[in-house]
Amino acid sequence: MTADLIPDNATRTYDCRQAFAEELITLAAEDPRIVAVCNDSVGSSNLVRFRELYPDRLINVGIAEQDLVGVGAGLANGGLIPFVSAAGPFLTGRATEQIKTDAAYNGLPVVLCGQSPGLAYGELGPTHHSIEDLSWMRAIADLAVAVPADPAQTRAAVRWAAAHEGPVYLRIPRFKIPSVTPEGAPFEPGRAIQLTDGEDITVLAIGTLVSRALAAARTLRAEGIGVRVLNMTFVEPMDEEAVLRAARETTGLITAEEATTTGGLGAAVAGLVAQNRPVPMRILGVPRQFAPTGSTSFLLEHFGLTADGIAAAARELLSHEHD
Repeated sequence: MTADLIPDNATRTYDCRQAFAEELITLAAEDPRIVAVCNDSVGSSNLVRFRELYPDRLINVGIAEQDLVGVGAGLANGGLIPFVSAAGPFLTGRATEQIKTDAAYNGLPVVLCGQSPGLAYGELGPTHHSIEDLSWMRAIADLAVAVPADPAQTRAAVRWAAAHEGPVYLRIPRFKIPSVTPEGAPFEPGRAIQLTDGEDITVLAIGTLVSRALAAARTLRAEGIGVRVLNMTFVEPMDEEAVLRAARETTGLITAEEATTTGGLGAAVAGLVAQNRPVPMRILGVPRQFAPTGSTSFLLEHFGLTADGIAAAARELLSHEHD
């Protein structure tokens, strides 16, 4: 499915956390098995209204993330569908063992909701940057890892995760982003959404970087450079067919993610193409370092995670190919 290069409403931005909360409330009205578990994060997880409507279906364990996941696993084992919600860095960093052993190893339908991931907590510094989570979560067997790119995908992700039979890690963006999902686009594990056509470069992006990839594609198209933009959505399982097709049909690949470059989308794509279809690549993200303290916009600019940064990477990749 291919959309226009830039949707008409791309200048408007939306809050994915609101979409998350609204869809969860809708699901709870339909299914009494839906429960929410949080770590003293009712407000930041946008669960205030959920608590008002379903006070007996929200469990607040306090600032205890290991208990948070353990309780969620217990509820799932008892036949409920728990949405375990907490700030991304603490959910994944403090409770990795429980996610691995209690949820994934036992194959329980625990929906792990990493709120405000990536660089969204910019001014709070490295302790709050959630940039390692994709690397950590992708390494755990039988755990789906999904990164919605806008409110429409966030709603679809919540509904899909509630019906999924195994554990899921969802990233829920904090800062507002444009709508980029074509109407009727599928939300399926291992299936990317192609948003633009192009024969020169493919940009494979997730989450907040998808809209920036589209903006870069618009700039490059004006320069006569055709860019294929893929919203990968799932880091695990990844759409390997779409990646390898892009490696065959375009000159090079660029991955873009609001995460470290050591183990997330870029590493997954690089590992796949290196073994099956070697192709020039650039991996955009945060290098293996502690990102500095600063606003989210400053940090994204600092690491080149902007439309201009993606466009520059494409030009550089093509220039080396023509040497």
